[in-house]
Amino acid sequence: MSITPMTLRVPEDLAHAIRQAANAAGLSVNAYIVRAARRAATHDAAHQLAALGLGQDLAGEGDAL
Repeated sequence: MSITPMTLRVPEDLAHAIRQAANAAGLSVNAYIVRAARRAATHDAAHQLAALGLGQDLAGEGDAL
């Protein structure tokens, strides 16, 4: 897996909340943000599939859209 460095700018209050949440989860801030971004991308992709009417094709496969 290749890694691409990215710069992320967030409001200070959100940065504080991210640090606290990452610490509580036992993750680095980077790992926490990557996990959150992966979840968001997966969620968005699922909604795109559902909009195409493909959600019913996945019913019963353990994936609820």
